[in-house]
Amino acid sequence: MQFDLTASMMCANYGNLEQEVKELEEGGIDSFHIDIMDGRYVPNFAMSLNDMAYIASATDKPLDVHLMIEHPNNNIEIFLQRLRRGDTVYIHPEAEYHPSTTLQKIIRAGMIPGIAINPGTSIENVYEMLRIVKKVLVMSVNPGNAGQMYLPYVGEKIRRLLSMKKGMGFKAYWDGACSADKIQKFAPMGMDGFVLGTTMLFDKGRPYGEVIQEIRRMQALPASEAPGGEKSCAG
Repeated sequence: MQFDLTASMMCANYGNLEQEVKELEEGGIDSFHIDIMDGRYVPNFAMSLNDMAYIASATDKPLDVHLMIEHPNNNIEIFLQRLRRGDTVYIHPEAEYHPSTTLQKIIRAGMIPGIAINPGTSIENVYEMLRIVKKVLVMSVNPGNAGQMYLPYVGEKIRRLLSMKKGMGFKAYWDGACSADKIQKFAPMGMDGFVLGTTMLFDKGRPYGEVIQEIRRMQALPASEAPGGEKSCAG
């Protein structure tokens, strides 16, 4: 089964961001994940608008922009103006009074609309929006901080979500604590993509292309042989 791999760029080496983007692109990454945090919706600050715009200008690969900000509808245009048609923009439904209005703005701008579901957010709370969005980013950790542990109770929610995606027309992506055993377990169930952070991709002292190829071969291995830990920079 095929799945997308997207690089969590908050984990990249910002001392040479141009080279990071180039090496990830040449290594076969499918897209670039951009985490933008405002210090209000989540207790942290991450990538900036300018970081996002630079990466958009440095690659032809798609961007997956994850907005962890309060009331994204107030400022969504400044993000959309710096992206390309076909890029994805995720919002958190809890961060907006009327999330469907924000999603419609994303659609009208030619972007792919998505929602991010926190570990504590039930499927029932976002059910209607599942018919609007094209992508769902499933958070397996609470958003806003790196190096968190996987929350096991999220697994049952993911199984339910994956059973619904074909009928509702969305794709599901995993974000946070993405280790090899999680890919081996959930990719065969129908997970369409995984956000890769420090658990599997960054700070390994190896070429990105080598690591990415290893991940793509992983499904042929028994789960007990899959490398990787539980912590991640993603999310």
